[in-house]
Amino acid sequence: MLGGQEDVDRGQGENRENRIATIVLTSDVQAAIEQVLQNPGASPLDQPDFNPTDYINQLFPNEQSLSNIDDVIAKMECEVSVIDDNIRSVVRGQTNTGQDGRKALEDAQRTIMQLSSQITEIKTRAEKTEDMVKEITRDIKQLDSAKKNLTSAITTLNHLHMLVGGVESLTKLAEKRLYGEVLNPLQAITEVNLHFQQYTEVAHIKTLSDKVTQIHGELANQITEDFKNVFTPGQQNAMKMSLAQLADACRVVSVLEPRVKRDLLKWFINLQLQEYVQLFHENQDIAWLDKIDKRYAWIKRHLLDFEDKFGKIFPVDWEVSERITVQFCHTTHEQLSKLMTRRRMEIDVKLLLYAIGKTTAFEALLAKRFTGITLQDSPGKTPQSPQKPPIVQELKTESPAQSESEEGGIVKPVVSPFTDLIGSCFKPYLDIYTDSIDKNLAELIEQFLQAKIPADPVARTTVFPSCADLFVFYKKCMVQCVQLSNGKPMYDLAMIFKKYLREYAAKILESRIPKLTTSYTPSSISTSMSLLTRDLQNLSTAAGQVIHSFLKEGEAPRFTKDEIITICCILTTAEYCLETVQQLEDKLKEKVDQSFMDKIDLGEEKDVYHRIISNCIQFLVQDLETGCEPALIVMSKVQWQTISNVGDQSTFVNSIISHFKQTIPTIRDNLATSRKYYIQFCHKFVNSFIPKFINHLYKCRLTSVQESNVLGCEQLLLDTHSLKTVLLDLPSYTVNRKAPASFTKIVIKGMTKAEMIIKVVMAPVIPASVFTEQFLKLLPDSTLVEFHKVLDMKGMRRVDQAQLAELFKRTAPKENLSLALDAVSSSSVAAKILDSPESDKGRIKKLEKLIKKRLPN
Repeated sequence: MLGGQEDVDRGQGENRENRIATIVLTSDVQAAIEQVLQNPGASPLDQPDFNPTDYINQLFPNEQSLSNIDDVIAKMECEVSVIDDNIRSVVRGQTNTGQDGRKALEDAQRTIMQLSSQITEIKTRAEKTEDMVKEITRDIKQLDSAKKNLTSAITTLNHLHMLVGGVESLTKLAEKRLYGEVLNPLQAITEVNLHFQQYTEVAHIKTLSDKVTQIHGELANQITEDFKNVFTPGQQNAMKMSLAQLADACRVVSVLEPRVKRDLLKWFINLQLQEYVQLFHENQDIAWLDKIDKRYAWIKRHLLDFEDKFGKIFPVDWEVSERITVQFCHTTHEQLSKLMTRRRMEIDVKLLLYAIGKTTAFEALLAKRFTGITLQDSPGKTPQSPQKPPIVQELKTESPAQSESEEGGIVKPVVSPFTDLIGSCFKPYLDIYTDSIDKNLAELIEQFLQAKIPADPVARTTVFPSCADLFVFYKKCMVQCVQLSNGKPMYDLAMIFKKYLREYAAKILESRIPKLTTSYTPSSISTSMSLLTRDLQNLSTAAGQVIHSFLKEGEAPRFTKDEIITICCILTTAEYCLETVQQLEDKLKEKVDQSFMDKIDLGEEKDVYHRIISNCIQFLVQDLETGCEPALIVMSKVQWQTISNVGDQSTFVNSIISHFKQTIPTIRDNLATSRKYYIQFCHKFVNSFIPKFINHLYKCRLTSVQESNVLGCEQLLLDTHSLKTVLLDLPSYTVNRKAPASFTKIVIKGMTKAEMIIKVVMAPVIPASVFTEQFLKLLPDSTLVEFHKVLDMKGMRRVDQAQLAELFKRTAPKENLSLALDAVSSSSVAAKILDSPESDKGRIKKLEKLIKKRLPN
């Protein structure tokens, strides 16, 4: 650092900093300056972050360096002088630049004026040149116009010559019926006549044009007469034309007006179908629906005969065979409509489906044989846009016993112009089909009712076969109805499906749910319990015998194993129906016409099967719960305060476990395909069983105020922990599957509350404030009623509970303390709270060791 001159240097540095601070340059400007200097970063004075103090310290790092300060100052003054000279030169240069700029501007303006005058001169010369070119090419244009007019005149004269000569020749050829020679000149004269339509104001031209029109009419009448002479029977004196001459005549007709061809074909087609109309008149027996195939056989034979004899007469593009077929379809549609209207009462579903099937097959054959091009202008059939052919997908049915019958089946072709050309006449009568489906489904439900459930459980399946049969029938009906019509008949069929889905649910499923009819005979609890007090020293043997006799004496109504299997089968069947009904609804909406899509809703039917599933689960829960009821009653009647030692789990726990082993595997095996409903059954059971267990627990008298024996509490705590472990294993009972977290949470929360109740009972009442505090810690969500129940378990009289109740009211918090139960759920925390009496510590620890020893990890 500087020595004695530090203050002076600091002052100079501050003045320099003040001067520099007034000039703030951006990074872009600084980079540009360095680029101009062509020596960026050469001097630290040019840096944007220049610090005078640091710079001076670099020049004079110590006191010895101050000896050359005069040289440094002289160098600086020299640099300042150079910079001043440079600035002065730049300023003077800027003055000269302004003068040079004005001079350059004047030069530019002068140049622009010269350029403008040159452009004007060029434009004037260009106009003169254009006039010269027009003068030169004027004669050439006149010559071109004359050539064009001359060519047009020559062409017109040639056409006129052709028209005059052609009219005369056509008249002679037409009189001689030389149609093969008429064709070419007729085409030429027709085209020439079109050319002269713009000159019809000329009298001679108009006369020739009228003559051409007259020739067309004469040819049309003459050819029509020739066809009638050939094909109409009874024309003996008329001149007969050969087939070759008729073929030439048809080509001539193609040149004439389209009306001539249309009228000729109409007459010819009606002549071809005259026999059909008479043969299948509505008064004839052969005209009825049962012989509808004879109609189609007739047209097939007739077309073969026509094409063999007269097929070569008509041009291919006339499509005469297709036109005959289309007219046959229109005639058949009209005849069948009238016939079915008159004889509607004679139509049954079998006859209707037979007629529709034959008609559909015939229309499919037409679609393969013909293109349908003549239907575009056919009066009986409006053009249809291409449609996607119906593709019927199977529902979820897996019954191998069912096979589709071909009788009455309908093969639906790919939608073509011939589709429903005849078949649309059957649509007003499809209610006969839907009524038949209604009747058949009613008979099918009756068959299901008469079918017996196999007595042997091994012969049973998890799903009733009848539900698969029902949906197979539904599938067949839907496939058939889609082929018939996807309009109102399909909607009516959906309503029938809805009706019998409810019928099946009510008559086949709900009606077969077993009913509990076993009478309940209550036993004498006092007699059974008197045996329990004979030998309190050996509880494991005496209590076991007494509880076993009690459980045998008082039995509530229960389902048998076969009845449980039946309930499970009904549940799985309802589940199968529920899933298939959803698929059925989707398929119906997919296949039905757009106008009926929103009206199809099977939500009510799905609710019915949901209700059946829920009821079955509830029956299974009630049965399992009923089997546990006697053991819970025994638990509440045991004299727990008289127990003298803690042993293995009590007999009532063994009874519940034994009951589970007898019932749960049957339910689990029969719900193997419905795992989610088995889990739901376990959820509902523990949600019902645990509160009932706690209610019976409140009825137990575990201690007394006079005695401090808590061995009964320890035994019951051991039993509760064992029961909790058993409940946690219900979803994975004898199966290596992990229980769902939601189920585990419910069991742990409920059974932990039961354990906390027992541990609260084990705590001494005195002092009262400590007991109340411990109660609120272990059971933070409990109410005053539950507080009284705990005191009853301790054997305290209601009169003595008043003081504790008042203390509870004052100390109970108002906020929700539900999380406190989780905080004290572990046995170590609970034991720490209850360890206030020194004598209880060893007992609690001993009990924990016994629980860990008895229960698996």
